[in-house]
Amino acid sequence: MDLECLPYSVNHAGEGICLLLRMGPYRILLDCGMADISSLLTINKKIPPADLVLCSHAHPDHARGLLALHKAFPQLPIYASEVTTQLLPLNWSELEPKKIPSFCQALPWRSPIEFHDGLCAELFPAGHLPGAAAIRLTYTTLRRSYTLLYTGDFFLSNSRLVEGLPLDSLRGIEPDILIIEGTYGTARHPHRRQQENQLAERISRAVSTGKSILMPVPALGLGQEILMLLRSHHLFTGRDLDIWVDGTVAAGCDAYLELLPHLPASVQNFSRHQPLFWDERVRPRVRRLQSEQVTQLGKTSCIVLTDETVDLSKYFHPNAEAWVVLLPQRPGRSAIEDYQIQTKNSGVLSVESYLLAQHCDGPGTTQLIHNLRPQHVVFVHGSPTYLADLTSLEELQNRYHLHSPNAGTLVELPIGETFLQPAAPETNYEGELTELGTIVTINLPDTITSDPRWQNFADTGLVEARWQGEELVLRGLTQRELLTQRSDRLPADLACCGNCRYMRGQRCRNPASPLFDFKVTPDGYCPVFEPSSKAERENGDNSN
Repeated sequence: MDLECLPYSVNHAGEGICLLLRMGPYRILLDCGMADISSLLTINKKIPPADLVLCSHAHPDHARGLLALHKAFPQLPIYASEVTTQLLPLNWSELEPKKIPSFCQALPWRSPIEFHDGLCAELFPAGHLPGAAAIRLTYTTLRRSYTLLYTGDFFLSNSRLVEGLPLDSLRGIEPDILIIEGTYGTARHPHRRQQENQLAERISRAVSTGKSILMPVPALGLGQEILMLLRSHHLFTGRDLDIWVDGTVAAGCDAYLELLPHLPASVQNFSRHQPLFWDERVRPRVRRLQSEQVTQLGKTSCIVLTDETVDLSKYFHPNAEAWVVLLPQRPGRSAIEDYQIQTKNSGVLSVESYLLAQHCDGPGTTQLIHNLRPQHVVFVHGSPTYLADLTSLEELQNRYHLHSPNAGTLVELPIGETFLQPAAPETNYEGELTELGTIVTINLPDTITSDPRWQNFADTGLVEARWQGEELVLRGLTQRELLTQRSDRLPADLACCGNCRYMRGQRCRNPASPLFDFKVTPDGYCPVFEPSSKAERENGDNSN
């Protein structure tokens, strides 16, 4: 019996997800997040690339190619959850809603649907986004049944507007194959509520000093979560503050209002007492931004949520220095660097990133895998470096067949009664160590130094060595660790980076400094040092 997966796209760098499965005689396309679907067109353009399409959720990297696919093959059936079918049109905001056909058919939750003889699909809520689904596919032959679970993007924790993936409902599935996202690799995140509190405190501090906040976000998901956070958090309750929402983020809010019966009970209860988003009576006020209001922004402190692809410079009136740009962290990529040129030209001094995760971290990913116990685990959706971290985990290598394919690489998925462990990837490297007096030099092979992770191994240039049994373990020291270790040792009157008002996010944010935009150590120095408010307070205390 043939079981195989051909990835057209695995979203290593934002290009989207599109996977072709073969289960016996059937071809199933999982998601179509490619902007260009030419690779799906066969020589005979009348023959569709699959027998059916299943869409996990409405984010562009999973759905933006569906309309083009439907236009190319109008008879190709496309399915998703009911909520996803309602959110899909936001992927084509440049079109009039009336011109977008209703091509996606809705499937119910937790109800197996038989599409063809022996081929069934069942949807389970996946967290992450309203309507997001983990898809269970079952193909039954006379000999046995074969089961595959595709998580799409999933999140185990509850967020403000979406309940997390119900792990208990999946625990008994025991699929033969699990196709799972690895967005954050093996990284470990703080608790969700801690992430929210850190973001709320950062915004509150900036607003309290007269700054305005600009937050570029996707149309669906993160922006709406942030609005609910700001409306519900004690730091903002009753605060005389305007929150402006622009572009497709505002359209996403309208779409959520149409989905209210599908949102968690706590959200529905909130909406009985005050509007979910648009509200000019209750503080902080949430308002839809009109084009004629843009030039008035920033004259008083405010918060603006806008499209992540928009030109930010249009908001920087009348004083660009009054703005703080907050960007969501993107695993494997520096969100700040993506905006450096744009913000520098506009004169904005502060560009920072924050973590408000909507995907599982490493422990959550491995937790789901161990609960499902598949024979094969196929990792997609993440930078190759982060996915390599997951496939290198010994706790996974000892139990499962692990795959992390590139686009265009066919993955055969044989199912047997006996587990045959594939060869583990090479993780040990040889180098040379030279000792001369008190100086120890370690030469490493190009295999290590060419790895993208090497650039961040020790951004301070310092390493820590410790014995682990009979092995010597080297680890790079980060700026954050140095700051924590040394902050108590730095005299408040010392003119150093650790006491400077422009040191934020481990980097110098002073355009007048020769260290501008570089990572700096707390005890570093430059000629344009300015004391932070903390240092000024401590100096004042000392002078008394």
